[in-house]
Amino acid sequence: MTEEIRDVAVVGAGPAGLVAALLARQHGASVVLVAPKAPPRDERTVAMLGQSVEILEQAGVWPALADKSAPLRTMRIVDGTRRLIRAPLVEFHAHEIGREAFGYNIPNVHLVAALDAAVDAAGIERVSGFAESVEPADDAVTVTTADAGSVRARLIGAADGRRSRARDAAGLAVRSWSYPQAALVVNISHSLPHDDVSTEFHTETGPFTIVPMPGLNSAIVCVVGPAEAERLSKLDDDALAAEFETRSRSIIGKIRLNGQRQVFPLSGQTARHFAARRIALIGEAAHVFPPIGAQGLNLGLRDAAAFGAVVRDHRADPGSAAALEAYDRARVGDILSRTTAVDALNRTLLTDFLPIQALRGIGLYAIDRVPILKRAIMHQGLAPRL
Repeated sequence: MTEEIRDVAVVGAGPAGLVAALLARQHGASVVLVAPKAPPRDERTVAMLGQSVEILEQAGVWPALADKSAPLRTMRIVDGTRRLIRAPLVEFHAHEIGREAFGYNIPNVHLVAALDAAVDAAGIERVSGFAESVEPADDAVTVTTADAGSVRARLIGAADGRRSRARDAAGLAVRSWSYPQAALVVNISHSLPHDDVSTEFHTETGPFTIVPMPGLNSAIVCVVGPAEAERLSKLDDDALAAEFETRSRSIIGKIRLNGQRQVFPLSGQTARHFAARRIALIGEAAHVFPPIGAQGLNLGLRDAAAFGAVVRDHRADPGSAAALEAYDRARVGDILSRTTAVDALNRTLLTDFLPIQALRGIGLYAIDRVPILKRAIMHQGLAPRL
Protein backbone atom coordinates (compact mmCIF):
# COMPACT_ATOMS: atom_id res chain seq x y z
CA MET A 1 0.00 0.00 0.00
CA THR A 2 1.10 3.61 -0.54
CA GLU A 3 1.39 6.33 2.05
CA GLU A 4 -1.69 8.08 0.67
CA ILE A 5 -4.04 9.05 3.48
CA ARG A 6 -7.57 7.68 3.08
CA ASP A 7 -10.54 9.30 4.78
CA VAL A 8 -11.63 6.10 6.54
CA ALA A 9 -10.24 2.66 7.32
CA VAL A 10 -12.51 0.04 8.89
CA VAL A 11 -10.67 -2.73 10.73
CA GLY A 12 -12.73 -5.92 10.85
CA ALA A 13 -15.22 -7.46 8.43
CA GLY A 14 -18.11 -8.60 10.59
CA PRO A 15 -21.58 -7.28 9.72
CA ALA A 16 -21.21 -4.04 11.71
CA GLY A 17 -17.81 -3.25 10.18
CA LEU A 18 -19.03 -3.97 6.65
CA VAL A 19 -22.08 -1.72 7.13
CA ALA A 20 -19.85 1.06 8.54
CA ALA A 21 -17.59 0.86 5.47
CA LEU A 22 -20.57 0.95 3.10
CA LEU A 23 -22.23 3.93 4.78
CA ALA A 24 -18.96 5.89 4.92
CA ARG A 25 -18.44 5.23 1.22
CA GLN A 26 -21.98 6.39 0.42
CA HIS A 27 -21.14 9.74 2.01
CA GLY A 28 -18.26 10.22 -0.43
CA ALA A 29 -15.35 9.17 1.76
CA SER A 30 -12.39 7.17 0.44
CA VAL A 31 -12.65 3.90 2.38
CA VAL A 32 -10.39 0.90 2.88
CA LEU A 33 -11.40 -2.29 4.65
CA VAL A 34 -8.66 -4.05 6.62
CA ALA A 35 -9.59 -7.70 7.20
CA PRO A 36 -9.15 -11.10 5.61
CA LYS A 37 -11.97 -12.05 3.26
CA ALA A 38 -13.13 -15.57 4.02
CA PRO A 39 -16.32 -17.53 3.26
CA PRO A 40 -18.72 -17.11 6.21
CA ARG A 41 -19.17 -20.38 8.11
CA ASP A 42 -21.18 -19.18 11.10
CA GLU A 43 -24.51 -21.03 11.09
CA ARG A 44 -26.12 -18.71 13.64
CA THR A 45 -28.97 -16.40 12.74
CA VAL A 46 -29.35 -12.74 13.64
CA ALA A 47 -32.64 -11.04 14.52
CA MET A 48 -32.64 -7.62 12.85
CA LEU A 49 -35.10 -5.44 14.74
CA GLY A 50 -36.77 -2.22 13.68
CA GLN A 51 -34.15 0.33 12.77
CA SER A 52 -31.62 -2.36 11.83
CA VAL A 53 -33.69 -3.24 8.76
CA GLU A 54 -33.72 0.44 7.79
CA ILE A 55 -29.92 0.55 8.16
CA LEU A 56 -29.55 -2.50 5.92
CA GLU A 57 -31.85 -0.79 3.41
CA GLN A 58 -29.65 2.30 3.55
CA ALA A 59 -26.57 0.12 2.99
CA GLY A 60 -28.29 -1.28 -0.12
CA VAL A 61 -28.36 -4.95 0.90
CA TRP A 62 -31.92 -5.54 2.10
CA PRO A 63 -33.29 -6.60 -1.34
CA ALA A 64 -30.78 -9.48 -1.33
CA LEU A 65 -31.90 -10.56 2.15
CA ALA A 66 -35.68 -10.11 2.21
CA ASP A 67 -36.55 -13.53 0.79
CA LYS A 68 -33.97 -15.28 3.00
CA SER A 69 -35.42 -13.93 6.25
CA ALA A 70 -38.35 -14.75 8.51
CA PRO A 71 -40.57 -11.99 9.93
CA LEU A 72 -40.87 -11.63 13.70
CA ARG A 73 -44.49 -10.56 14.14
CA THR A 74 -44.91 -11.61 17.78
CA MET A 75 -42.41 -11.70 20.65
CA ARG A 76 -43.54 -14.00 23.47
CA ILE A 77 -42.04 -14.26 26.95
CA VAL A 78 -42.87 -17.37 29.01
CA ASP A 79 -41.82 -17.82 32.62
CA GLY A 80 -40.39 -21.32 32.48
CA THR A 81 -39.07 -21.33 36.04
CA ARG A 82 -40.38 -23.54 38.83
CA ARG A 83 -40.12 -20.79 41.41
CA LEU A 84 -42.71 -19.72 43.94
CA ILE A 85 -43.21 -16.32 42.28
CA ARG A 86 -43.63 -16.52 38.52
CA ALA A 87 -44.31 -13.90 35.89
CA PRO A 88 -47.34 -14.07 33.59
CA LEU A 89 -47.17 -14.93 29.90
CA VAL A 90 -46.54 -11.75 27.90
CA GLU A 91 -46.95 -11.37 24.15
CA PHE A 92 -45.90 -8.33 22.13
CA HIS A 93 -47.59 -8.01 18.74
CA ALA A 94 -46.09 -5.79 16.06
CA HIS A 95 -49.53 -4.64 14.88
CA GLU A 96 -50.05 -3.02 18.30
CA ILE A 97 -47.55 -0.33 17.29
CA GLY A 98 -48.58 -0.20 13.64
CA ARG A 99 -45.81 -2.40 12.25
CA GLU A 100 -46.00 -5.47 10.05
CA ALA A 101 -43.14 -7.07 12.01
CA PHE A 102 -40.72 -6.16 14.77
CA GLY A 103 -37.94 -7.29 12.51
CA TYR A 104 -36.58 -10.24 10.56
CA ASN A 105 -34.40 -13.21 11.45
CA ILE A 106 -31.59 -13.74 8.93
CA PRO A 107 -28.94 -16.48 8.68
CA ASN A 108 -25.58 -14.86 9.35
CA VAL A 109 -24.06 -16.53 6.30
CA HIS A 110 -26.51 -14.73 3.99
CA LEU A 111 -26.06 -11.39 5.77
CA VAL A 112 -22.27 -11.43 5.50
CA ALA A 113 -22.35 -12.65 1.88
CA ALA A 114 -24.71 -9.81 0.87
CA LEU A 115 -22.59 -7.21 2.66
CA ASP A 116 -19.36 -8.57 1.12
CA ALA A 117 -20.90 -8.34 -2.35
CA ALA A 118 -22.04 -4.77 -1.67
CA VAL A 119 -18.55 -3.78 -0.49
CA ASP A 120 -17.07 -5.12 -3.71
CA ALA A 121 -19.73 -3.39 -5.82
CA ALA A 122 -19.05 -0.09 -4.04
CA GLY A 123 -15.38 -0.25 -5.04
CA ILE A 124 -14.15 -0.21 -1.46
CA GLU A 125 -10.45 -1.09 -1.21
CA ARG A 126 -9.53 -4.22 0.72
CA VAL A 127 -6.37 -4.99 2.60
CA SER A 128 -6.72 -8.73 3.17
CA GLY A 129 -4.87 -9.24 6.41
CA PHE A 130 -5.27 -8.97 10.17
CA ALA A 131 -4.20 -5.69 11.76
CA GLU A 132 -0.94 -6.39 13.56
CA SER A 133 -0.42 -2.83 14.79
CA VAL A 134 -2.44 0.37 14.97
CA GLU A 135 -0.48 3.58 15.47
CA PRO A 136 -2.34 6.89 15.96
CA ALA A 137 -0.70 10.20 15.07
CA ASP A 138 -1.90 13.79 14.92
CA ASP A 139 -3.10 13.72 11.32
CA ALA A 140 -3.81 10.01 10.67
CA VAL A 141 -3.66 6.46 12.01
CA THR A 142 -1.40 3.81 10.46
CA VAL A 143 -2.71 0.25 10.38
CA THR A 144 -0.11 -2.39 9.56
CA THR A 145 -0.79 -6.01 8.66
CA ALA A 146 1.57 -8.98 8.82
CA ASP A 147 1.81 -9.59 5.09
CA ALA A 148 -0.44 -7.14 3.21
CA GLY A 149 1.31 -3.87 3.91
CA SER A 150 -0.10 -0.85 5.75
CA VAL A 151 -2.66 1.87 5.26
CA ARG A 152 -3.11 5.37 6.71
CA ALA A 153 -6.49 6.97 7.36
CA ARG A 154 -7.90 10.04 9.09
CA LEU A 155 -10.54 7.95 10.88
CA ILE A 156 -10.44 4.31 11.96
CA GLY A 157 -13.59 2.29 12.52
CA ALA A 158 -12.51 -0.27 15.11
CA ALA A 159 -14.77 -3.24 14.31
CA ASP A 160 -12.14 -5.81 15.27
CA GLY A 161 -14.00 -7.55 18.08
CA ARG A 162 -13.93 -7.75 21.84
CA ARG A 163 -10.11 -8.03 21.95
CA SER A 164 -9.73 -5.01 19.70
CA ARG A 165 -6.16 -3.90 18.99
CA ALA A 166 -7.48 -0.63 17.60
CA ARG A 167 -9.30 0.05 20.88
CA ASP A 168 -6.10 -0.61 22.82
CA ALA A 169 -4.23 1.79 20.53
CA ALA A 170 -6.83 4.46 21.26
CA GLY A 171 -6.29 3.98 25.00
CA LEU A 172 -9.97 3.29 25.59
CA ALA A 173 -10.56 1.29 28.77
CA VAL A 174 -13.26 -1.36 29.10
CA ARG A 175 -15.26 -2.87 31.92
CA SER A 176 -15.64 -6.65 31.60
CA TRP A 177 -17.60 -9.28 33.51
CA SER A 178 -18.65 -12.88 33.09
CA TYR A 179 -21.79 -14.92 33.74
CA PRO A 180 -22.06 -18.50 35.04
CA GLN A 181 -23.71 -19.38 31.73
CA ALA A 182 -23.04 -20.66 28.23
CA ALA A 183 -25.26 -20.59 25.14
CA LEU A 184 -25.86 -23.68 23.02
CA VAL A 185 -26.92 -22.55 19.54
CA VAL A 186 -28.32 -24.81 16.82
CA ASN A 187 -30.79 -24.62 13.93
CA ILE A 188 -33.76 -26.97 13.84
CA SER A 189 -36.72 -28.00 11.73
CA HIS A 190 -40.09 -28.82 13.29
CA SER A 191 -43.49 -30.28 12.47
CA LEU A 192 -45.74 -27.40 13.56
CA PRO A 193 -45.62 -23.82 12.20
CA HIS A 194 -43.99 -21.14 14.32
CA ASP A 195 -46.51 -18.56 13.02
CA ASP A 196 -43.76 -15.89 12.97
CA VAL A 197 -43.62 -15.97 16.78
CA SER A 198 -40.31 -15.72 18.62
CA THR A 199 -40.69 -17.41 22.01
CA GLU A 200 -38.31 -16.82 24.92
CA PHE A 201 -38.72 -19.16 27.89
CA HIS A 202 -37.15 -17.61 30.97
CA THR A 203 -35.59 -20.33 33.13
CA GLU A 204 -33.47 -20.40 36.27
CA THR A 205 -30.31 -20.71 34.15
CA GLY A 206 -31.21 -18.15 31.47
CA PRO A 207 -33.44 -17.91 28.39
CA PHE A 208 -34.36 -20.76 26.07
CA THR A 209 -35.32 -19.01 22.84
CA ILE A 210 -36.95 -20.22 19.64
CA VAL A 211 -36.47 -17.74 16.79
CA PRO A 212 -38.34 -18.28 13.48
CA MET A 213 -36.55 -19.02 10.22
CA PRO A 214 -38.25 -19.40 6.82
CA GLY A 215 -40.59 -22.38 6.52
CA LEU A 216 -40.80 -25.00 9.25
CA ASN A 217 -37.41 -24.01 10.62
CA SER A 218 -36.16 -22.10 13.65
CA ALA A 219 -33.00 -21.24 15.54
CA ILE A 220 -32.56 -22.37 19.15
CA VAL A 221 -30.52 -20.42 21.70
CA CYS A 222 -30.36 -22.42 24.94
CA VAL A 223 -28.66 -20.61 27.83
CA VAL A 224 -27.65 -22.90 30.72
CA GLY A 225 -24.70 -23.45 33.01
CA PRO A 226 -21.39 -24.27 31.27
CA ALA A 227 -21.41 -27.92 32.41
CA GLU A 228 -24.98 -28.40 31.20
CA ALA A 229 -24.18 -26.75 27.85
CA GLU A 230 -21.28 -29.17 27.44
CA ARG A 231 -23.52 -32.14 28.34
CA LEU A 232 -26.24 -31.10 25.91
CA SER A 233 -23.74 -30.49 23.11
CA LYS A 234 -22.55 -34.11 23.35
CA LEU A 235 -26.00 -35.71 23.12
CA ASP A 236 -26.86 -37.47 19.89
CA ASP A 237 -29.28 -35.71 17.55
CA ASP A 238 -32.38 -37.60 18.68
CA ALA A 239 -31.65 -37.10 22.38
CA LEU A 240 -30.96 -33.37 21.97
CA ALA A 241 -34.09 -32.93 19.84
CA ALA A 242 -36.12 -34.64 22.58
CA GLU A 243 -34.55 -32.32 25.17
CA PHE A 244 -35.54 -29.30 23.08
CA GLU A 245 -39.10 -30.59 22.68
CA THR A 246 -39.40 -30.81 26.46
CA ARG A 247 -37.91 -27.36 27.04
CA SER A 248 -40.16 -25.85 24.36
CA ARG A 249 -43.27 -27.61 25.73
CA SER A 250 -43.77 -29.02 22.23
CA ILE A 251 -45.21 -25.74 20.94
CA ILE A 252 -43.57 -26.34 17.56
CA GLY A 253 -44.13 -30.09 17.53
CA LYS A 254 -41.57 -32.72 16.61
CA ILE A 255 -38.03 -31.31 16.35
CA ARG A 256 -35.13 -32.38 14.14
CA LEU A 257 -31.64 -30.86 14.30
CA ASN A 258 -30.13 -29.11 11.28
CA GLY A 259 -26.47 -28.20 11.06
CA GLN A 260 -23.76 -27.92 13.68
CA ARG A 261 -24.03 -27.14 17.37
CA GLN A 262 -22.08 -24.20 18.74
CA VAL A 263 -21.38 -23.37 22.40
CA PHE A 264 -20.41 -19.87 23.57
CA PRO A 265 -19.49 -18.84 27.15
CA LEU A 266 -21.45 -15.74 28.14
CA SER A 267 -19.80 -12.52 29.20
CA GLY A 268 -20.33 -8.79 29.06
CA GLN A 269 -18.08 -5.89 28.23
CA THR A 270 -18.46 -2.21 27.53
CA ALA A 271 -16.01 0.56 26.81
CA ARG A 272 -16.05 3.60 29.08
CA HIS A 273 -15.80 5.91 26.05
CA PHE A 274 -16.31 5.09 22.39
CA ALA A 275 -13.88 7.27 20.46
CA ALA A 276 -10.40 8.76 20.89
CA ARG A 277 -7.19 9.40 18.92
CA ARG A 278 -8.95 9.18 15.52
CA ILE A 279 -10.44 5.77 16.40
CA ALA A 280 -14.16 5.05 16.87
CA LEU A 281 -15.39 1.75 18.35
CA ILE A 282 -17.98 -0.31 16.47
CA GLY A 283 -19.74 -3.52 17.47
CA GLU A 284 -18.05 -5.84 19.95
CA ALA A 285 -15.05 -3.53 20.24
CA ALA A 286 -17.50 -1.23 22.06
CA HIS A 287 -19.93 -3.64 23.74
CA VAL A 288 -20.52 -7.36 24.33
CA PHE A 289 -23.90 -8.77 25.35
CA PRO A 290 -25.41 -12.08 26.38
CA PRO A 291 -27.96 -13.27 23.78
CA ILE A 292 -31.04 -11.74 25.41
CA GLY A 293 -33.56 -9.58 23.60
CA ALA A 294 -31.56 -9.66 20.32
CA GLN A 295 -29.67 -6.49 21.25
CA GLY A 296 -26.02 -7.21 20.37
CA LEU A 297 -25.74 -6.91 16.58
CA ASN A 298 -28.65 -4.45 16.44
CA LEU A 299 -26.62 -2.15 18.66
CA GLY A 300 -23.58 -2.73 16.43
CA LEU A 301 -25.53 -1.66 13.34
CA ARG A 302 -26.57 1.52 15.12
CA ASP A 303 -22.85 2.10 15.83
CA ALA A 304 -22.26 1.73 12.09
CA ALA A 305 -25.04 4.18 11.27
CA ALA A 306 -23.66 6.73 13.74
CA PHE A 307 -20.19 6.22 12.24
CA GLY A 308 -21.57 6.95 8.77
CA ALA A 309 -23.35 10.04 10.06
CA VAL A 310 -20.11 11.39 11.57
CA VAL A 311 -18.32 10.88 8.25
CA ARG A 312 -21.16 12.71 6.49
CA ASP A 313 -21.11 15.63 8.92
CA HIS A 314 -17.30 16.02 9.14
CA ARG A 315 -16.15 15.44 5.58
CA ALA A 316 -13.13 17.75 5.84
CA ASP A 317 -11.63 15.61 8.62
CA PRO A 318 -13.79 12.70 9.84
CA GLY A 319 -11.24 11.87 12.54
CA SER A 320 -11.12 15.34 14.09
CA ALA A 321 -11.73 15.93 17.78
CA ALA A 322 -15.16 17.37 16.99
CA ALA A 323 -16.09 14.28 14.95
CA LEU A 324 -14.99 11.90 17.71
CA GLU A 325 -16.90 13.88 20.33
CA ALA A 326 -20.01 13.71 18.15
CA TYR A 327 -19.67 9.93 17.79
CA ASP A 328 -19.20 9.40 21.52
CA ARG A 329 -22.26 11.55 22.31
CA ALA A 330 -24.33 9.70 19.74
CA ARG A 331 -23.53 6.26 21.17
CA VAL A 332 -23.06 6.59 24.93
CA GLY A 333 -26.75 6.73 25.95
CA ASP A 334 -27.89 3.92 23.67
CA ILE A 335 -25.03 1.58 24.60
CA LEU A 336 -25.10 2.14 28.34
CA SER A 337 -28.89 1.90 28.64
CA ARG A 338 -28.96 -1.37 26.65
CA THR A 339 -26.05 -2.80 28.63
CA THR A 340 -27.75 -2.01 31.93
CA ALA A 341 -31.14 -3.39 30.86
CA VAL A 342 -29.84 -6.67 29.40
CA ASP A 343 -27.52 -7.27 32.36
CA ALA A 344 -30.29 -6.59 34.87
CA LEU A 345 -32.77 -8.87 33.08
CA ASN A 346 -30.26 -11.69 32.93
CA ARG A 347 -29.39 -11.37 36.59
CA THR A 348 -33.06 -11.40 37.63
CA LEU A 349 -33.33 -14.83 36.02
CA LEU A 350 -30.35 -16.14 37.98
CA THR A 351 -31.26 -14.80 41.42
CA ASP A 352 -33.10 -16.78 44.10
CA PHE A 353 -33.86 -13.58 46.04
CA LEU A 354 -37.65 -13.53 46.38
CA PRO A 355 -38.14 -9.72 46.35
CA ILE A 356 -36.30 -9.49 43.02
CA GLN A 357 -38.39 -12.32 41.60
CA ALA A 358 -41.52 -10.52 42.79
CA LEU A 359 -40.45 -7.23 41.18
CA ARG A 360 -39.77 -9.01 37.90
CA GLY A 361 -43.19 -10.67 37.96
CA ILE A 362 -44.97 -7.42 38.83
CA GLY A 363 -43.10 -5.60 36.08
CA LEU A 364 -44.10 -8.10 33.40
CA TYR A 365 -47.68 -8.12 34.68
CA ALA A 366 -47.83 -4.33 34.43
CA ILE A 367 -46.37 -4.38 30.92
CA ASP A 368 -49.02 -6.88 29.84
CA ARG A 369 -51.94 -5.01 31.44
CA VAL A 370 -51.08 -1.35 30.77
CA PRO A 371 -51.30 -0.70 27.00
CA ILE A 372 -49.40 2.61 27.01
CA LEU A 373 -46.53 1.02 28.96
CA LYS A 374 -46.53 -2.00 26.67
CA ARG A 375 -46.34 0.16 23.54
CA ALA A 376 -43.53 2.22 25.09
CA ILE A 377 -41.53 -0.94 25.82
CA MET A 378 -42.03 -2.16 22.24
CA HIS A 379 -40.90 1.16 20.75
CA GLN A 380 -37.87 1.21 23.06
CA GLY A 381 -36.95 -2.35 22.06
CA LEU A 382 -36.81 -1.28 18.42
CA ALA A 383 -34.67 1.77 19.30
CA PRO A 384 -35.29 5.43 18.44
CA ARG A 385 -34.12 6.87 15.16
CA LEU A 386 -30.65 8.35 15.10
